[in-house]
Amino acid sequence: MNSLKRISVLWPALCILYLSFAVAGDQNRVGTSGGQELLIPVGARGIGVGGSSLSYAQGVDAIYWNPAGLSLMNSSTEVTFSQLQYIADIGVTYGAIGVKAGSIGTIGVSIKSVQFGNIPVTTELQPDGTGETYSPTFMNIGLTYSNQWSDRVAFGFTASLLSEQIRSSSASAVTFSGGIQYLGLGLRGLNLGVAVRNVGSGLTFSGSNLLASATIAGANRPASYLEVTTAAAELPTTIEVGLSYLAKFDAKSTLTISGSFQNNNFSDDEWKLGAEFCFEDLLFLRGGYTLAPTAGTDPLTGSNLYQYDYTLGVGVKVDLGGTAVMFDYGYRHELLFTANNVFTVTLGF
Repeated sequence: MNSLKRISVLWPALCILYLSFAVAGDQNRVGTSGGQELLIPVGARGIGVGGSSLSYAQGVDAIYWNPAGLSLMNSSTEVTFSQLQYIADIGVTYGAIGVKAGSIGTIGVSIKSVQFGNIPVTTELQPDGTGETYSPTFMNIGLTYSNQWSDRVAFGFTASLLSEQIRSSSASAVTFSGGIQYLGLGLRGLNLGVAVRNVGSGLTFSGSNLLASATIAGANRPASYLEVTTAAAELPTTIEVGLSYLAKFDAKSTLTISGSFQNNNFSDDEWKLGAEFCFEDLLFLRGGYTLAPTAGTDPLTGSNLYQYDYTLGVGVKVDLGGTAVMFDYGYRHELLFTANNVFTVTLGF
């Protein structure tokens, strides 16, 4: 346990040291990673504050943003369901459950599914379509463990199985994410969060759709089917460090201000700012802003090439016979596509 506590103290220092050497995302690698669905956020609360909630996210809402916060849930069991209207008519369905297991810690299970709809099949000879359609199946199933070393330090880890299938070809990978939260960091209400996400093996596709008819040069034999070997695509690993401060107006009304910096290994780095006002533990109003200063500008319009900017959100919490029910809505403005809308329902037993 002493060794684990030393690791918990060193984790933020090591991450901040890493960030000091990697203060800008690698623009030359933008769009070259696999498993991009791992970067699609889930949960209206986190999206509403611009994704800046990793230092104070709690319960099943924290599984995506920072798994350390799972053990801080206020109920013995929490269940959440979320539906995101993403870009280009893509839908993202997410569900998770968290259960406190006494001194063992808190266990969570989550599943994310991406729906692309029907896509026309095209070939080299029929670029306008064959009349057939297909629908890719992208899914991510995660198992999370979280616990508290003390009343001020929580940690958590998630192991996930990522699966992608496009017609008769598929790829899979195992990913790991971990995080830690420090509560009351030298000042009551001041929290620090650190999270590393999507570390794991690469994605390599295989399957009958990768068979191509070919003739071997110099061989006296008819054409045969050969499998095209695909290169492994690395995962979009991120590391994020953030702070938040909670100011109390009274026992049930608070204002949380948060900010974070996220380093991306396959895209431009992001700065996130957010605020959440809670009135009487009943009504929640949220707003946020995300920017990527190194993304560059469009040479024609002069606008920033980063596709997101402001976010908004609202939530209502009610008690139904001892069951806490939370309804949340989040809005993320898009500069290049239609806006993202996300609806989340969370139950606490």
